[in-house]
Amino acid sequence: MPDNSSYQDDQDDLKRRSMSIDDTPRGSWACSIFDLKNSLPDALLPHLLDRAPNEEIDRHNEDQRKANRHRELFALHPALDEEEPIERHCVPEVPKEHFGQRLLVKCLSLKFEIEIEPIFASLALYDVKEKKKISENFFFDLNSEQTKAMLRPHIQTAAISTLARSAVFSITYPSQDVFLVIKLEKVLQQGDIGECAEPYMVFKESDAAKNKEKLEKLRGQSEQFCQRLGRYRMPFAWTAIHLMNIVNSAGSLERDTELEMSLSERKGSWSERRNSSIMGRRSLERTTSGDESCSLTGFRPATLTITNFFKQEGDRLSDEDLYKFLADMRRPSSVLRRLRPITAQLKLDISPAPENPHYCLTPDLLQVKPYPDSRVRPTREILEFPARDVYVPNTTYRNLLYVNPQSLNFANRQGSARNITVKVQFMNGEDPNNAMPVIFGKSSCADFAKEAYTAVVYHNRSPDFHDEVKIKLPASLSDHHHILFTFYHVSCQQKQNTPLETPVGYTWIPMLQNGRLRTGHFCLPVSLEKPPQSYSVLSPDVPLPGMKWVDNHRGVFNVEVVTVSTIHTQDQYLDKFFALVHALDEHMFPVRIGDMRIMENNLETELKSSIAALNSSQLEPVVRFLHLLLDKLVLLVVRPPVIAGQIVNLGQASFEVMASIVNRLHKYLDTSQDMHGRNSLLSSYIHYVFRLPSTDPNSPSPGPGGLGGSVHYATMARSAVRPASLNLNRSRSLSNSNPDISGTPTSPDDEVRSIIGSKAMERCGNRMSSHTESASFLQTLTGRLPTKKLFHEELALQWVVSSGSVREGALQQAWFFFELMVKSIIHHLYFTDRLESPRKNRFPERFMDDITALVSTIAGDIVSRFQKDLELVERLNTSLAFFLNDLLSVMDRGFVFTLIKAYWKQVSTKLYALQNPTLESLRLDFLRIVCSHEHYVTLNLPCSLLTPPASPSPSVSSATSQSSGFSTHVQDQKIANMFELSVPFREQHYLAGLVLSELSVILDPDNEGMFGLHKKVVSVVHNLLSSHDSDPRYADPEVKARVAMLYLPLIGIVMETLPQLHDFTESHNQWGRPGGPQGAAVGSSGEETEAEGNSMISQTVAMAIAGTSTASPMSRPSSFLLNSQASRQHGSFSAESSRSLLICLLWVLKNADELVLQKWFTDLSVSQLNRLLDLLYLCVSCFEYKGKKAFERMNSLTFKKSKDMKAKLEEAILGSIGARQEMVRRSRGQLERSPSGSAFGSQENLRWRKDMTHWRQNSEKMDKTRAELEHEALIDGNLATEANLIILDTLEIIVQTASVTESKESILGGVLKVLLHSMACNQSALYLQHCFATQRALVSKFPELLFEEETEQCADLCLRLLRSCSSSISTIRAHASASLYLLMRQNFEIGNNFARVKMQVTMSLSSLVGTSQNFNEEFLRRSLKTILTYAEEDLELRETTFPDQVQDLVFNLHMILSDTVKMKEHQEDPEMLIDLMYRIAKGYQTSPDLRLTWLQNMAGKHSERNNHAEAAQCLVHSAALVAEYLSMLEDRKYLPVGCVTFQNISSNVLEESAVSDDVVSPDEEGICSGKYFTEIGLVGLLEQAAASFSMAGMYEAVNEVYKVLIPIHEANRDAKKLATIHGKLQEAFGKIVHQDGKRMFGTYFRVGFYGSKFGDLDEQEFVYKEPAITKLAEISHRLEGFYGERFGEDQVEVIKDSNPVDKCKLDPNKAFIQITYVEPYFDTYEMKDRITYFDKNYNLRRFVYCTPFTLDGRAHGDLHEQFKRKTILTTSHAFPYIKTRINIIHKEEIISTPIEVAIEDMQKKTQELAFATHQDPADAKMLQMVLQGSVGTTVNQGPLEVAQVFLSEIPSDPKLYRHHNKLRLCFKDFTKRCEDALRKNKSLIGPDQKEYQRELERNYHRLKEALQPLINRKIPQLYKPVLQVNSHRDSFSRMSLRKLDI
Repeated sequence: MPDNSSYQDDQDDLKRRSMSIDDTPRGSWACSIFDLKNSLPDALLPHLLDRAPNEEIDRHNEDQRKANRHRELFALHPALDEEEPIERHCVPEVPKEHFGQRLLVKCLSLKFEIEIEPIFASLALYDVKEKKKISENFFFDLNSEQTKAMLRPHIQTAAISTLARSAVFSITYPSQDVFLVIKLEKVLQQGDIGECAEPYMVFKESDAAKNKEKLEKLRGQSEQFCQRLGRYRMPFAWTAIHLMNIVNSAGSLERDTELEMSLSERKGSWSERRNSSIMGRRSLERTTSGDESCSLTGFRPATLTITNFFKQEGDRLSDEDLYKFLADMRRPSSVLRRLRPITAQLKLDISPAPENPHYCLTPDLLQVKPYPDSRVRPTREILEFPARDVYVPNTTYRNLLYVNPQSLNFANRQGSARNITVKVQFMNGEDPNNAMPVIFGKSSCADFAKEAYTAVVYHNRSPDFHDEVKIKLPASLSDHHHILFTFYHVSCQQKQNTPLETPVGYTWIPMLQNGRLRTGHFCLPVSLEKPPQSYSVLSPDVPLPGMKWVDNHRGVFNVEVVTVSTIHTQDQYLDKFFALVHALDEHMFPVRIGDMRIMENNLETELKSSIAALNSSQLEPVVRFLHLLLDKLVLLVVRPPVIAGQIVNLGQASFEVMASIVNRLHKYLDTSQDMHGRNSLLSSYIHYVFRLPSTDPNSPSPGPGGLGGSVHYATMARSAVRPASLNLNRSRSLSNSNPDISGTPTSPDDEVRSIIGSKAMERCGNRMSSHTESASFLQTLTGRLPTKKLFHEELALQWVVSSGSVREGALQQAWFFFELMVKSIIHHLYFTDRLESPRKNRFPERFMDDITALVSTIAGDIVSRFQKDLELVERLNTSLAFFLNDLLSVMDRGFVFTLIKAYWKQVSTKLYALQNPTLESLRLDFLRIVCSHEHYVTLNLPCSLLTPPASPSPSVSSATSQSSGFSTHVQDQKIANMFELSVPFREQHYLAGLVLSELSVILDPDNEGMFGLHKKVVSVVHNLLSSHDSDPRYADPEVKARVAMLYLPLIGIVMETLPQLHDFTESHNQWGRPGGPQGAAVGSSGEETEAEGNSMISQTVAMAIAGTSTASPMSRPSSFLLNSQASRQHGSFSAESSRSLLICLLWVLKNADELVLQKWFTDLSVSQLNRLLDLLYLCVSCFEYKGKKAFERMNSLTFKKSKDMKAKLEEAILGSIGARQEMVRRSRGQLERSPSGSAFGSQENLRWRKDMTHWRQNSEKMDKTRAELEHEALIDGNLATEANLIILDTLEIIVQTASVTESKESILGGVLKVLLHSMACNQSALYLQHCFATQRALVSKFPELLFEEETEQCADLCLRLLRSCSSSISTIRAHASASLYLLMRQNFEIGNNFARVKMQVTMSLSSLVGTSQNFNEEFLRRSLKTILTYAEEDLELRETTFPDQVQDLVFNLHMILSDTVKMKEHQEDPEMLIDLMYRIAKGYQTSPDLRLTWLQNMAGKHSERNNHAEAAQCLVHSAALVAEYLSMLEDRKYLPVGCVTFQNISSNVLEESAVSDDVVSPDEEGICSGKYFTEIGLVGLLEQAAASFSMAGMYEAVNEVYKVLIPIHEANRDAKKLATIHGKLQEAFGKIVHQDGKRMFGTYFRVGFYGSKFGDLDEQEFVYKEPAITKLAEISHRLEGFYGERFGEDQVEVIKDSNPVDKCKLDPNKAFIQITYVEPYFDTYEMKDRITYFDKNYNLRRFVYCTPFTLDGRAHGDLHEQFKRKTILTTSHAFPYIKTRINIIHKEEIISTPIEVAIEDMQKKTQELAFATHQDPADAKMLQMVLQGSVGTTVNQGPLEVAQVFLSEIPSDPKLYRHHNKLRLCFKDFTKRCEDALRKNKSLIGPDQKEYQRELERNYHRLKEALQPLINRKIPQLYKPVLQVNSHRDSFSRMSLRKLDI
C-alpha cells in the first residue's frame, strides 16, 4: 500500500509544519484543514497567469472599463436644490375664457303632494353680501309628459337646448354669502297666490283617495286655465340653499375620509377630483381674497332633497325683498321658519364640475366639445355675473343683453288695469313685424322667441317683477334698434266679449345713443297709446307732441338693462379711441363721438388727446379689450395715419401710453406674475396675439396659414391644456425667446421660422380683426400710400429718446418692450424673407446704434441703482439678459458679443471699485441667461477640425469667417493655454471664458465677500454641463470631447479650491485601518475633539497611526487628515456645492480627450499632480454609495419637517413674500424622478412640469414610497459606480504620465492611495472588478513600488483585498483572490522571499477579524481555497517553494479563521470574547506584528465597552512590545529600554519582554515592519494610552506614561509637544486634587463556575472587575441572565453563600455560579506604601473575603462560639490588566477564634470612636451615633457583653493568655475613647440636648463601673521576667489556625 503511506507522510508533515506555527490550544487542527480542503473555490479568472505585455493588459482593461458605461453622467446626479432656474421662461398660458370655480347642479325630480298642473322652475345664484345676482337664470322643467300636455296649444316644439336639466355654474369669488335660489311659477289663474297655493298646503298625498273628488275638480279647473291662459305665468313659490353649507357638510376632501358614498353614476375618480381641486385652488388664490373655507372644488358630491318651499307674496317679489329673506334665513330664529311651508320634494345633485363635461352648451347655446351626439339632453353653462371685477382679456365673441323689468306703478292710471303683464320685444324697426327672434327661450320651448311676457301678479295695479329676459344682440346695431315694452291687462275670468289681453301702455328704449350702447337703470314714462312714426330714434323721455302719458309723463316703469359683450367696451375713453381709429381706417368724416362732431382738421388733436386719455379709463375694460387696444397702438406706430394730407407721427404718444398701461396692469394685477415679474396677460399677448400689421396690403400672404392678413386669436381652447407644441423640452435647459420650439432646429434661423409657423397653426379658424385693410381705398382718397415704419426700430428709437417718467415706466417693464421688439424683429425678417440673408446686412446702422445705446444705458442703470432699487434692477437685469439671448438668434453674433462686453465692462468697473456680492450675483444671473442659448456651444467656437454639430448661422459667422472659427488645430495651441483662462482661450471661447472666469473669481479664497455666491456660481456651471450632457446634438463622444474642451480650465480651478472643499473624508470612518481602537480614533478628526480635552487621539497620532510619517519630506501632503487650520481659514464650501463642483470636474475628465489630458498631466509639477490625486481621493469619498438606509433616514427627516412646511407654505401663499420663490424653495428634497424608471436620463423631469406644483406635492405627500426610495438608491448606486470609474480612468492616464516622469514614486504612491481609498468605500461589484484589474496592472508594472517604498500601502492593500475576499458576491471574491494571489506571486518573484506579504496578510486578517462586525468566514474560506487552487495550477512556479509557502500561509490564515468562528460564538459574552482575543494574541507571542494587531483589537473592544483602564493597559502593552523591539534595533538613550521602563505603569508589562529564545531577530525580512515599530508609532501609542488613562480617571498613571514620553520629546527638542504634555499633566494633577475623596475605580467579585455545561470554564474561579459601585445583585443578575439565556433559565443556579463548594453535592446537569464580593487585601507592611486611594486600587493581586461560621455548621452563634474564616485570593496578573477578569492562581484561608473575632470588633469600634471625635469639621450626628452604639444600655452583644464573656475569668489554655491580655488593653483604650467622645459632644450640643447628654454620661459611668474589675485583672504569668522574649514575638500569627490552600 505505498500510496497510503505517502499520504500518511503528507499528513504528518502537514501537522508538523502547522503545529510549529503556534502551539496554543486551538481546537483540532486536522479538522479545520479538512474543512478547508473540502470547501469549493470560486471561478478562476482566465489568463490570469499568462505573461502578457503591460500595454496589452492596459488595453484590455480599458476596453473592459469603457464598455457599457453611462453616456450621461448628469442623468445620475439630480441638480442642486436651487430655486426655479432663472433662465427658464415659462410659456404663458393660452388666452382663454375665464371661469371661476365650477359647480354642476343636476335637477332630478320635483314632486308635490298633489299633481294637478305644470310647474316651472328656475335656478340662480345670489350673493347676499354684495346684494347682487351673480348668475343668469337657469330654467328647467321637471313636469311629466301628461302634465305638459295640458299646455299643448301654447307650446311650439321644444328645442333640445331648453330641455336641459343640469347646469354648470361658475363662481369666481366664492364666499359664505352665496345662495342658490329656486323659484317656481305656474300658469296664471284666477285668484291671488295665497289662494292658488292653498290646495298644495292642505292636501296630503296620503289622503289622495279620500279627496279624490276635490282633486278631480281642481284638475279640471287647471286644465281650463291652461287652455285659456297657458301663455302667462304667475309667481308661486321659492326656496334657497346656502351653498357653502352643502359644500362643507358634504365634507371637503381634506376633512372627510369616508369616500364610500355610492358614487356609481358620478364620473371621474376621486383622485382626479382631488387634483383638480388643487389646480382650482391655485387659480383662485390668484384672484380672490382667498377665503380658504369657500373652495368649491374638493367637496364630495351631495344629493339634496328640498322639502319646504315658501309661497311667494305678491307685494314682496323684488330682489330687495329677496335679499332681506336670504339674510334672515341665516339667522337661527328665522321669520321664514314660522311661515306655513308648501311641502314638496325637489331632488338636486350638487358636485364639482368635471374638467370637460360632455354635452355642454355655452350661454350662447354653442356646443362645447366633446359633444358626441346632438340628440342627447344637454347641460347648460350658466353665465356668471361676477361679484367683483375679473381681469381677463376677451377671447370669445359674446354679445348678450339682459333686460330686467323691476316695477310698474299704474296707481294713477285711469281705467281697469289690474292683472298686468309686460311683453318685451327687441325691434329693428317700427313695424310689428320687425320684432327679432333673439329672445332666448326658457324651458320646454323654442330656442329663440320674438317676445317674452313677465309673470302676472293678480289684481295688483303696481306690481314688482322678477323676470329676466335674455337677448342675443346683433353684431352691428343701427339707430333703429330698440327694446319695446307693451303692457297688457289679462282678464282671468271668461266673460262674454272681453278680449284675453288688453294693451294698457307702451314704452321703449333705443339701443344706441351717440353710437354707444345704452345700458343701466331706466325709469321710463309709459304712453297710453301706440307711439307715433319714427319714435324709435328718440327716447320716451322726449315729450312727443299729441301723446297721452300715464301720470303726466312721469317715470312709472323701472327696468334695468345689462350687457355682457365683447364688442361694446362701455368705457367712454376706450370708445372714443376706438371710434377715432376706426374712422381713420374707414376714412369717414366727420365723426360723431358723444355730442361732438369731429372734423378732419381737428382730428389730430382729438386723436392725441384720446390716446393720452386712455390712462383715465377703467382697468377692467382695458384688460378686457387689451389685445385690441395694444394692436391698435402698434398699428398707429407702424402706419402713421395720413390726416388732411399730413402724416401724423404718433410713435411717442403710443409708446408713452403703452408704458403706462403696462405699468398699470403690473401694479394692480400683481398676483398674476411669473418669477421674472412678467404679467401673464401681457406675456400671453406677446406670445400668442401680437403680430406686425402686414406692411404691404396687396402682397399675397407669405408663410403658412395665410399669415398676410392681420391675424388675431381665435376662440382658444377652453381648457387649460396647452397646445401640444408648447411642452418645454427639458433637455436643453435653454430658454429660447420662444420656448415652443420642441424639436431641435438645425439652425437658429429655422428656430425663428418655427416660431412663426407655430404661432399661425395654433390659432386655427382665425377671426379677422375688425379693421380691414383698405389701403387701396385710402390711396384713391389721398393719392399716397401710408408710410411704413418698422415697429422694432420705432420702439427702440422711442425708448432711447424717452426721458423722465416715461423712461422710468419703460424701465419698470423693460421685459415687455424687449420681448415686443424681438417678436417684431423676427416677424419682420420672416415676412421680408430675410432669414437667409447675411446677418450683417439685416438691420440698418441706425437701429444697431439705438440698440447699443439702449443696452449701454440700461447697464448703466443696473450698475448705478442696484443698491437703492434692487427689485427693479433684478427685473431689468434678467430682461436685458433674455433680450441679448434672443438677439443672438437673429443679429450678428459679433455685434451681440460687443453688447455683452459693454455690459460686462460697466459691471466690472463698478465691482472693481466696490466689492459687492449683490452686483456679482446680478452678473451671474445675466451670464446664466445668456449662456442658456440653444447654440451656446457653437457660439463658443469649440476648436476642432470637425464640422460643428450645427453651424452658428448660414450667414458669414460674425467675428471670424466660418472656416477659421473651427479649424484651429489642437497641436498648434500650447497645451497649457487650453487648461488655463489664458487670453487666447477667452478670445476663442468667449462665453465659456466668462463663465469660468466668474467661477474662478468667486471661488477665489481671498475673495471673502463672495462667499455667499459659491452655490450660485457652481450651479451655473453644473447647469450648463448637464444641459450639454443630455443634448442629443452632442451625444457623439468625439463631439462631446470638443464640448468638454471648453471647460478644461475647470480642472485647474477646482484644484485651486481644494483646501476649501467640503471634506467628505472626515465623516468617513475608514474601517479596518489598523490603527487606533479600530480606526475609531482616526475617524474623529482631531480639530473638533481636541478642544474638548478628552480627545481620544491627537492629530499627529492619527497621522502616525495612519502611517503618514510627518517627518519624511518625500511623503505627499495628505490634505485630508491634515486639514491644518491654516489651509481652512477661509470658510469652506457646503457639502452640496462641493459635490456639484466635483461632478462637473468628473464630467470634464470623463469627456475630455485623453491624449490632451495626458499631455497636460505631463506638464504638471509633482505637487500639482499630487493635488489632483488628492482631489480624486476626495471625489471617491464624495460619491460613495450611501445605501438605502441613508435615503430612508433623510426621508424620515423630511417627514418631520412637513408640519413646519405646511405653516410656511400657507404663509408663502397668502403672504406677499415672493410666494413663488418660497414655493419652489420648499419643493426640494425631491429627487428629480423621471416617470419611467429605466430612463434616468429621460428629460421629462418632474421639476418643469408646471402643472405639478411643488408645494402641493410637498404638503400632500411628504413621505416617499418604497419604490421611490428604491429608485433613488438605485440612481445613487449608478452614480457612485460611474464616478469611481471616471476616477479610475483618470488614474490610468496619470499612471501613463508618471511612467515617463522622474519623480514617479510619489505620484504612484498617490495613485495607490486613491485606489486603496476607493476599495475602502462602499463600491459596486462592477467597479471593484475594474479596480482590482487596475491594481494588478499597477503592481505588475511597478512591483518595487509596493514592496519597497510604500510598505504601508502594501499592508493596506492586503487588508482591502482580504476584506473583498470575504464578500458575499462571487465576482468580487474571484477578483480579490486573484489580486491577492498575484500579489504574493510578484513578491516571491522579486526576492524569492515572501515573508513580507505573508506577514501583512496575516496581520490584515487578524485586524479584519478583530474589528469587523459582519464578517463571514464561509466566504473567506472559499477565497482561501481559490488561492490554493491558483497555487496548484501555477505551472511556472511549480518547482519552487512558492506553492508550499502559499499553502502554509493559507493554513495559518485558516487557523485564525477558526478562532474567529469561536469569537463569533462568544460575540455576546464580552469576557469570553476578550479571553479568546487574549489567547490569540498570546499565540502570537513570537510574531510581534500580529500580537500588536490583536492588542489593538482588544483595546478597541474595551473602548467600545467603556473599559478605559483596560484599553489603556492594552496600549501600554503595545508600547512596551514596540519598545522591546526598538531597543533591539537602535540604541538611542532617550528611548525606553524595553519593557522594564514601563514597570511603574503596570507590573504586568514584563510579559512583553522579548527575551525568549524563539523570538526572531527584528532585522529579518517582514518582521516588525509595521508602522508602529518606529519612534513615531511608539509616541502615538503612548499618547493614546495617556488619553485612555485620563478617561478612566487614573491620573497618576497618566503621569507615569508621560515620564516615558518626555525624554523622547526632549531629545527631539519638540517644545510644542512638551507644552501640550505639561498642560495635560497639570490638568491630571489638578483633577487628583479636585476629585479627592470622590474617586471610584472598580468593584471586585470572585466568580466561580461549576458544572460540565460550562466547558472550559468548569471549576474555574476568576476575579471580575466591574464598574465602580456595582452591587452584588447587579453582577449576579447579569451573569444569571446571560448564562440563563445560553443554557435555559432553569439550568442555571447562583449559589447564595460563599462557603467552599463541594462539587459532588451539586446536580451534574445544572450550571452553578458562585459570586462573592471581595476587597483588595494588603499585608501590614504594604500599607505604608499604599497611601492614596489610587495606590489602594492599582496593581492589585490579592483580594479577601470573610465568612462567619460556628463549629456545628451554623453561620452565626453566640459570642463564645463565633469563628470567622478569611479567604485571601491571589490572581495571575495585577488589576487593571488587558482584560477584566483574571484567573485565581492561589488561595489561602485564615481562621480566627472567637476571642480574636472579639478583639477585631473592639479595635474597629475604638477606631470609629477616635475618628468621630477628631473629625474636622466636627460632625455631631455622627459622633452621637457612634456614642449611642458604644455606651447605650440596650446594645445586645455590645461592649459589656463581650467583656463579660471573655474577660470574666482567666482562660485555662495558656495559649490564649496573650489574646486575653490584648482584649483587656483594647477595653482600656475603648473607655478612654468614650470619655473623649463625651467631652467633645458636650462642647457641640445646644441647650435642647442637655438632658440627652446627661443620659449618655450616666450610661457611660454605669459601663465604666461594670468594666472596671474586668479591665484591671492582669494575668500574672505574662508579667514574669522571661529571658527569651523574642520567641513570643510572632506568636499571634502562629497561634491562629492557618490553613493553606494552594
